[in-house]
Order: sequence, then C-alpha cells, then structure tokens
Amino acid sequence: MANGFGNITKIPELRKRLLWTLSLLAVYRMGVFITVPGVDRSIMAKIMAQASGSFLGMFNMFSGGALEQLSIFALGIMPYISSSIILQLLTVVVPKLDQLNKEGEAGRKKINQYTRYGTILLAIIQGFFIATWLESNNAAYAQFGGNVVVEPGWPFRLVTVLTLTTGTAFLMWLGEQITERGIGNGISLLIFAGIVADLPDALVKLYQQVKMGEVGPFDMMVIMIIVVLVVGVIIFFERGQRRIPVQYAKRVVGRKLYGGTSTHLPLKVNTAGVIPPIFASSILLFPAQIASMTTNSWLRSFVDTMRPDDWRYNVVYVSLIIFFCYFYTAVTFNPVDVAENMKKNGGFIPGIRPGKRTAEYIDRVLTRITFGGAIYVSAVCVLPNLLRVKLKVPFYFGGTSLLIVVGVALDTVQQIESYLITRHYDGLGGPRGARIRGRKR
Repeated sequence: MANGFGNITKIPELRKRLLWTLSLLAVYRMGVFITVPGVDRSIMAKIMAQASGSFLGMFNMFSGGALEQLSIFALGIMPYISSSIILQLLTVVVPKLDQLNKEGEAGRKKINQYTRYGTILLAIIQGFFIATWLESNNAAYAQFGGNVVVEPGWPFRLVTVLTLTTGTAFLMWLGEQITERGIGNGISLLIFAGIVADLPDALVKLYQQVKMGEVGPFDMMVIMIIVVLVVGVIIFFERGQRRIPVQYAKRVVGRKLYGGTSTHLPLKVNTAGVIPPIFASSILLFPAQIASMTTNSWLRSFVDTMRPDDWRYNVVYVSLIIFFCYFYTAVTFNPVDVAENMKKNGGFIPGIRPGKRTAEYIDRVLTRITFGGAIYVSAVCVLPNLLRVKLKVPFYFGGTSLLIVVGVALDTVQQIESYLITRHYDGLGGPRGARIRGRKR
C-alpha cells in the first residue's frame, strides 16, 4: 500500500504502540462516565451548564467533561501536572533534587516517584474541597429539582476523596503507560482526548445558538475564520526553526577520512510546545477551584477576579505562559551540553570559538527565539479567547484548546513519521525503496 496507513500496518512495533495508545485512551473515555457514589449526575450537569464561561467550565474542558459528570476522573490529570511543576521548580532551588536530576535515569526515577506522592497529596486536598463544596451548596442547588448529594456526611466525603484520588492515580498511570509503551506524550494526549471528545457537543451547542439567534450568521463566519487562522498560525510557528550552521572538521582515522561536512543545529521557535499553557492553566485552576469551594468572602472575590474574561486573569495567564516557556526550555535544552558534544565530535559554528563561546552563542539565540515563541503562545491563547467570550461560544473554540489539540496532533504525527523513517519509509507518503526504483527507471 502506498498510503501512510499501509506503511503503519507493515511495522509491527508501531502498530502495537498505536493500538496500545488508542486502547488506553478508550479506557479513559469510558471512565469519564462512571459517577462518584452518592451524587446525582443529572443535577451536576445542570450546575455545570450554569457555570459555563467561568473557570469551572475551563476545568471541565481540561477534565474532558468529567467534572460535569462528577465522575471518578473529575480531577483529571491536573494534580499530576501541578505536582510536576512543583518538583521542577524545587529542582532549581533544592540542591539534593538538583543532584538527583543530574544522576541520570536513576535520579529521574526518584524525582518521578516524588511527583507521584505529590499528586496523591494534591488529589486528596482537591477531592476533600469538592466534597465539602457539594455538601455546603446542596440546598442552593435544590432549584435544579433535587439534591446533588443524596446523603451528605463524612461517609460521603471519605468515599468522594478516595474515589477521586484513585481516579487521578489511575490517570497518572495511564499517561505514563502511553508515554512509555505508546505514541506521544501520555499526559498531553489525555488532555487532547478530553477536548476532542467534547468537540461534537460544542458544535451542537454552537448550532443551537445560531438556530435560536444568539449567534448571528456574521458572528458564525467570524468564528470559523478565527479558528482557521489560529490553526494556520499554530502550524506555521510549531514548524518554525532557527537553523544554526555547523561545520565538522576533517579528520583521518586509520585509512579513512571523516568529517568535512556541513549541517545545522535546529532550534524550534516554540521549544516548550503545549506545556506552558497547560502548566499556566493548572496553576490558575488549582487555587481558583479551592477558593470557589469555600464561603470566605475574600476568597470568593478572588474567584470572581480569576475569570477567563477578566483582564487581571489574562495578565497573570500571559505572565505564567512566558515564564514556563523559558523555564521548560531551560529544563529540556542545555546549551553547554550541546556545545561540549559538538566540540568532542569536531564540530563548530563558523566564526564562533568551540566550547564556552559556542554555548553562549547558542544560549543567546535560544533566548531570543524563545521570547518570540512565548509571545506567539500567549497571543494564540489569549486573543481568540477574548473574541470567544464576546461572541459567547464554548471554550473548545478558544485559543488554548486549539493550541493543545493542534500542537499535540503535530507532535504525535512527528513521532509516527520518525518511526516510519527509521524503518526505511519516507514518512506518511510511501516506502523509500519505491522512490529509489522510480528514479532508476
């Protein structure tokens, strides 16, 4: 078969990884519809419909609609992301963690274990606040035709905390299994699957808004144009690179001559990918979720401030995106190591001395393009959201969700391409041998 799917079926390892990934994502989506014991799902859905446009609506989007069902996966993967952020920040300031990070695979496994412990702790805290929030507002939700919590009390709280914590731990395991034995980043794919699964429902709601006259034909056309433009901008910048020329000196090993070739060092405009908006959203959602589930007036005012349509929320959101763009780039890309490896292999950048000067040059270039990448990510996440709020369309058509969906899809396709190329296939286009035979003819 000449198409990409035919190539995939010819590679058992890739086929196995794809099937494993799809199977685990299917398990995740089935778990979204398993409700926590003692909760009326229909009333919870009405509560979330009323909260559309607030931070709870965004939290529901990131959980793949699990909060709307108050399912065992209602907390989503956010506690794991929050724990990862905390551990990565602590790695910079705690010498012991920094030493573990430099010890290679064994050290990273230890840090991952600490991340899991942190995830369980955060899930317990968030689960308890959700249980107490539902109980304290039970009477207020009587307007929806009943109580959201059937039998309030400590048994309900303990069962809720245990169920939600177990659900988060299971999602954490699913994400790690996808990363290790499947295709793509497991955590990002879980968020991707949640957003994509709710897109049909979002399209139906948008159609109903158009039918009822809440969204006019002109507004609908503007929405479609914005979506197409945002997707195009995301693809353009995610594929964008700054290529630094690298020259390798000639050297003689035995009777053979090596080196003397010219290549380049590709630096992506957005090295951090979709991680910054995910991290930034997680940081904002965690305190806002806890604050909304208390009766403290000061915390309630904080929740009213931290709305996606508030300028203060967007200022903080953009600041966090820029910070995590630089932070995650610094964690994943070390100019000193790149310069040292280049020097050991006889490579150098024309006009730049090998070693320290090369590392400084790479760091300077990386800092500049990361700034451009951070501005691009911030603009994509914030500007479409402002228009989305004005036009009153679902979260799923906002910049953040589009960036995650398109970015994760591009990363996954790139990984599939790499598997195909290593197995002597030219990407999703067809076997390399066919092209060679065609040229010979």
